[in-house]
Amino acid sequence: MSGFFVTGTDTDVGKTLVSAWLLIHLDGSYWKPVQAGTEPSTDSATVQRLADLPVGRILPEAYLLPEPMAPHEAARRAEITLDMQKLALPPNDGLVVVEGAGGLMVPLTEDTYMIDLAAELDLPIVLVARSTLGTINHTLLSIEAIRRRGLPLAGVVITGPETPHNRAAIERYGQIEVIAEIPWLETVDRAALKAIEPELDLLKLATVRP
Repeated sequence: MSGFFVTGTDTDVGKTLVSAWLLIHLDGSYWKPVQAGTEPSTDSATVQRLADLPVGRILPEAYLLPEPMAPHEAARRAEITLDMQKLALPPNDGLVVVEGAGGLMVPLTEDTYMIDLAAELDLPIVLVARSTLGTINHTLLSIEAIRRRGLPLAGVVITGPETPHNRAAIERYGQIEVIAEIPWLETVDRAALKAIEPELDLLKLATVRP
């Protein structure tokens, strides 16, 4: 199985944007296993719109939780118990981009975290990091967690204003390559994302292993 597990160093760093960007440059499907928050839109709807994907390439969520918060709490408030066995990848053909919720250590159940789901799915991880102050610490901690578990790490995508010294620090101290930098965009649409070329071969990264 080839594809990516898209996670972030924090919430609101651009995981959905990066998921759409990946699918604009690749031929694949999208899956959001746990969607917490349905207003004004779901991440699946956003990716479908931005990447202009056919409906059949959007795999249905395993859990759709109303409130926009960490999955374990959103599930508790909805009186739902998340079952890891239901988070197996749905049948699909070809490459798939899976988007997590929040960061790697966001709880899913009493004793499992988003990183445990990444381990189960065994897809190369794309780590999304913001470019601004604080990103070095958050990014290096996330990289350390991924490597400690022996999980495949494809690379980092940086979002936000260009900050060369932060990128250099992430690459040097994290011993990782940056796949792309996505700046703030005046108009966020397919054309704008298509214009941002990956700096590395995405198809090769989609099958990388530790």
